[in-house]
Amino acid sequence: LEIQNGIKAAMLAKEKVKLESLRAVKAAILLAKTADGSETISDEAILKIIQKLVKQRKESAELYKAQNRPELAENELAEASCMEVFLPKQLSEEELAVELKKIIEAVGAKGPQDMGKVMGTATKQLSGKAEGKAISAMVKQLLAQ
Repeated sequence: LEIQNGIKAAMLAKEKVKLESLRAVKAAILLAKTADGSETISDEAILKIIQKLVKQRKESAELYKAQNRPELAENELAEASCMEVFLPKQLSEEELAVELKKIIEAVGAKGPQDMGKVMGTATKQLSGKAEGKAISAMVKQLLAQ
C-alpha cells in the first residue's frame, strides 16, 4: 500500500528513478506472492525482498565503478536509496556491537570457534536491522578479543 502510494506520488512528481525503483519493488513482491500461490505475503517477507533488491543495486554499483561507469553506478545507488526508505533504520556500528555482545553472552560463546552459534541467533534477531556482512565482521572482531 505504501509502495503503491509512493508510485503514484513519483508519477505525479515525474521522479523517474524513484518510479523505476518502486516499480521494481512492487514487481518483486507480486512475483513472490504468485510463486507460492498465496494471495498474501508477510511484512517480514516484503522486508527481505526489499533488502535483497537494495543489496543487488549496491553490488551492481560497485561493479559499474570498477568498470569506470560512474553514471550507471549513480543510478543504481539512487534506486537503492529510494528503496531503503521502506526498510527499518539500520543499526550503527556501536549499536550493533552492543546487541552482539548481549547475544554472545546469551549463547555463552567463548571464542572464534563459537561463531556459528552466535551467527545463527544474531541473524535471526537482527534481521532487517543490519547487513549479514556487517554482523559477521563484528562477531569475528568481538570473539577474537
